[in-house]
Amino acid sequence: MWSKVIRRIVVIVIVFSPLGAAVLPRYLPAEQQNNLQRDNLIEQYFHLGLQHWEILAFLLLQHGIRLGIRQLKRILSRRGLTRRNNTSDVQDILHAIETELKGSGGVISYRAMHQRLVNHHNLVIDKETVRTILRIVDPVGVENRSKHRLKRRQYRSKGPNYIWHMDGYDKLKPFGFCIHGCIDGYSRRIVWLEVGVTNNDPDVTAGYFLDAIRSVGGVPRILRADNGTENVHIAAFQRFFRREAVDAFAGEKSFIYGRSVSNQRIEAWWGQLRRGGMDWWITFFKDLRDNGLFCDDNIFHVESIRFCFMFIIQEELNKAAKLWNLHRIRPSTNPESPPGRPDMLYFLPEISNTQDYKKRVPN
Repeated sequence: MWSKVIRRIVVIVIVFSPLGAAVLPRYLPAEQQNNLQRDNLIEQYFHLGLQHWEILAFLLLQHGIRLGIRQLKRILSRRGLTRRNNTSDVQDILHAIETELKGSGGVISYRAMHQRLVNHHNLVIDKETVRTILRIVDPVGVENRSKHRLKRRQYRSKGPNYIWHMDGYDKLKPFGFCIHGCIDGYSRRIVWLEVGVTNNDPDVTAGYFLDAIRSVGGVPRILRADNGTENVHIAAFQRFFRREAVDAFAGEKSFIYGRSVSNQRIEAWWGQLRRGGMDWWITFFKDLRDNGLFCDDNIFHVESIRFCFMFIIQEELNKAAKLWNLHRIRPSTNPESPPGRPDMLYFLPEISNTQDYKKRVPN
């Protein structure tokens, strides 16, 4: 009897101690540990800005956890996670927007700004409020952004991993920063987005490709790139991994060369990247050069600026890719380009009545 009393006292002390949150899971039964892990997943998806049905879809299809909408709402309520009538403090919102406007956030749309506030600053706010605040605090920027419209031609892809488009982005190359990226043609999800000292070395770009294969577990049915020497290794890898396939794009046909300007998906997205913050960096480095603080012919200047900004630019690219993959693509006039979040369209092809065309590659 006394042993049971002592165990209860120990549990009470652990729960209400400062370290209780870290120590408690060790003493929980297996069922409660599973529930805690499930609730933590729900909170993570909630903070990514996903709607209720999207959270339920990820839990079921990615984690094998089946919940009802009412049970999900109870869990969110128990954790104090709500977006309705729970807007963050106005001063916090204004401070976060002013901080973003001082950097690359000064050239992005109100939808992208809303994504940054939710994902980077953990604020609760609706898009209409963000739009209204930006019209007040940054009227010139709103006017400049409203003059640009992106026009796209018709495009067709059967499903996620059916075709990847990759290319290099050279707008920061004069300053020593070479960006390379890849996008999935169907979902428009960014597969990789990296900055380095070069994007013309086939060893470097092949490293990006192999890292992506390890990450997603396979290769696409088709890989599309321009006819550059930086793609020779990737072409060989892609054709080797697809050598035993039986579809129409097996082996040699699994890698397609073409002009860079015709690589529509990735070329169109470079415009999104520039408007999403990279234009600020282009202007920043041009100002350094025009003010005589940087000379691209001076190797010491180039290496110094790389040392100072390479990591920062990679962080900007990581944020840009994450926000893009989580944002919601609106319906378009092209029926072959489905609306929705790129991550949802990529990882959950069932919701758009298609399939994953990935060819799995053993590690």
